Amino acid sequence: MPQCELCGDEAFNEHHLIPRHCHRKAWFKNRFSKAQMQHTIDVCQMCHKMIHQLVPDEKELGRHYHSVETLAAHPQLNNYLQWKRKRVRT
Repeated sequence: MPQCELCGDEAFNEHHLIPRHCHRKAWFKNRFSKAQMQHTIDVCQMCHKMIHQLVPDEKELGRHYHSVETLAAHPQLNNYLQWKRKRVRT
């Protein structure tokens, strides 16, 4: 079973680091390769929900949070991940 790349829990979802909605936009085509745009990470359902809840704008998500590191650096998501990682370990 794959593990969530954000919290370490069991992962049942894949998250496109650059949302599929953005793949046809010129801004993204000029800055990212096709492989980069298709790249996904394994995430648990709770983390996936929180990503989209905390950063609902898909363009913002693709422009500013297109790596595990930048996602984890988001202030609210970072707080959530600290809480979630404690839950996963116990």
